[in-house]
Amino acid sequence: MTLRLPHLPGLLPFLIPALLTGGGVALPLLYLVLRALEAEPKALQEILLRPKNLELLLNTLALFFGVLLLTTLLALPLAFLTTRTDLKGKRVFAILLTLPLAIPGYVGAYVLLAATGEGGILPLPRPEGYWGALLVLSFITYPYLFLSLRAAFLGLDPSLEEAARTLGLSPFRAFLKATFPQLLPALLSGYLVVGLHVLGDFGTVSLLRYETFSYAIYLQYTAAFDRVYAAWLALFLLLLTGGLLLLEGVFLSRLALARAGKGASRRARPVRLGPLAPLAYLLLSLPVLLALVLPLYALFHLASRFPRENLEGVREALLHSGLAAGPAAALAVGMALPIAYLAVRYPSFPARLLERLAYLGYAVPPLAFALAWVFFSLKGLPFLYGTLPLLILVLAFHFLAESLGPIRGALHQVPRRLEEAARTLGETPTGAFFRVTFPLLWRGTLAGGALAFIGAVKELPITLLLAPMGYSTLATRVFSYTQEAMFAEAAPFALLIALLSAAFVGVLLWSERRF
Repeated sequence: MTLRLPHLPGLLPFLIPALLTGGGVALPLLYLVLRALEAEPKALQEILLRPKNLELLLNTLALFFGVLLLTTLLALPLAFLTTRTDLKGKRVFAILLTLPLAIPGYVGAYVLLAATGEGGILPLPRPEGYWGALLVLSFITYPYLFLSLRAAFLGLDPSLEEAARTLGLSPFRAFLKATFPQLLPALLSGYLVVGLHVLGDFGTVSLLRYETFSYAIYLQYTAAFDRVYAAWLALFLLLLTGGLLLLEGVFLSRLALARAGKGASRRARPVRLGPLAPLAYLLLSLPVLLALVLPLYALFHLASRFPRENLEGVREALLHSGLAAGPAAALAVGMALPIAYLAVRYPSFPARLLERLAYLGYAVPPLAFALAWVFFSLKGLPFLYGTLPLLILVLAFHFLAESLGPIRGALHQVPRRLEEAARTLGETPTGAFFRVTFPLLWRGTLAGGALAFIGAVKELPITLLLAPMGYSTLATRVFSYTQEAMFAEAAPFALLIALLSAAFVGVLLWSERRF
């Protein structure tokens, strides 16, 4: 049941902000296409046929598939061990295995560079290039796949695997024949999130000197100052992410009939590991040690060597990060509210389109999104270019999707009859929303705002391209110091990001319990 659609003027306070938000996400991307097409035919042919494009494509795809393989080898057994076995402390391990989400990719790259090589705390050669990027991106993104697979394991129907066992199949073959097909939707959903992170990553690949499309876009824009070629590289990257979204949708639609349902009437019997339990505990502990304990130890160790006279710079960067992330999070919540309201209370094709546009801003790689806004603001909003308000606006558009999810979930939990009662008493849709519904959305708005805030604090490429001249944040300080191999100087900035980002995981787990 949906509320009766009121006259259009009653919805204008929601419709106008939602349309402006959708336009704010889509228009810069459209202008990026127009900017790329400005090239002369001969120059365009030269750009499209450059051998460098093929090299960048192969590098990007190699990293993409390498990370998907390594995260699968990590996440699949970890999810199985924390859901289907008789191990003690599975809930604690599940939380610990999720915590590497608190460490951004460029901080992971910084830790790897600082902890290895000459003078590092680990007596290992410095793994730059492909292998370094593969290692860092795999260990910071496997939790996305782990969480997706863990939820799938908890919702499996155990009768299918039991039926396969009664037909004489071994436990391993029964898992492959009956259980694994049920995990494919979760695998594909996890691959989508991991893949988007890999394709859009800039900080890790640039610090580890591995050339992908994101790294090449930044070099062309800042060093070569070839904006047309940078625009085309951004379009190539958008085509890759668009293709990934399309493939995931196609595969999921074909797998829809193979799913067992929303859940099981009972839980599967835990697998007894017996003498294999110590090996299982070792497997659970290794990612925690390598992706969480070692980075935090290295950060604290390096921070202890930071010159105390430079603490003022740390305070300034923290203040700058807060001044950008705080308003951006508040603006993202304000943008998400009307879109969520229209999508939940008045579902229709236009409402779904506006909601999809909100998610588009997050799915687009940050560097491509920032470059689109650079071109768009120079042409259409020159008075905003290079200002803090533009940085706040673009951060809000990019992290709008992070605010939209919790707010949409909270809105679904508010009974429609409360608004209907207010409407029968003469309230307009706007009045009914703010007097009755909005006070009940505080948990969703708080969670959405916190997610957007932490995301904005960690964001690197958007800040690099759009921050005012001389406006340094925690993220840009880590990046600039690491580029110069000044690891001790970068340590407190990286440590603050890791500690602040831990709130992201806390909010994620808290909101998971609430919604």
